[in-house]
Amino acid sequence: MTVSFVCRTESVLPPERLFDLARSIDLHVESQQGSRERAVDGVTSGLIGQGQEVMWRARHFGLPLTMSSRVTALDFPRSFVDEQVRGPFKSFRHVHEFEATAGGSIMTDRVEFTAPFGLLGRVLEQMVLRRYLQRLIRDRGRFVAGLE
Repeated sequence: MTVSFVCRTESVLPPERLFDLARSIDLHVESQQGSRERAVDGVTSGLIGQGQEVMWRARHFGLPLTMSSRVTALDFPRSFVDEQVRGPFKSFRHVHEFEATAGGSIMTDRVEFTAPFGLLGRVLEQMVLRRYLQRLIRDRGRFVAGLE
């Protein structure tokens, strides 16, 4: 079973600026200080681009986790997609979309994931992971947009 959710963040920044901030490795690390997330391989600083990979190390739920993701699509400044290549999920896909508004832009994060471990994973998806990831993506979006 795949779980999905959408987070929308309004910003006074133009979509081109928000797009680049959302793919900044350095800003991502700064936004995830609570989990001590860091880029350890692949693109480890600057802006990640089409076809490039990054390997992240972090602590979530008190567990050390490693996840590699690749940017599988990029359409500046409208959207980009990153997907897990290796890591804790059976699958993980994150679509980032940007649109101009009269006062700046809206960033829409569309996340789809499937936990491993069959039935146990489905229970964890619904009871814990969905809410946890929604909060993480929402808070990260607010950080990227300059709201926190």
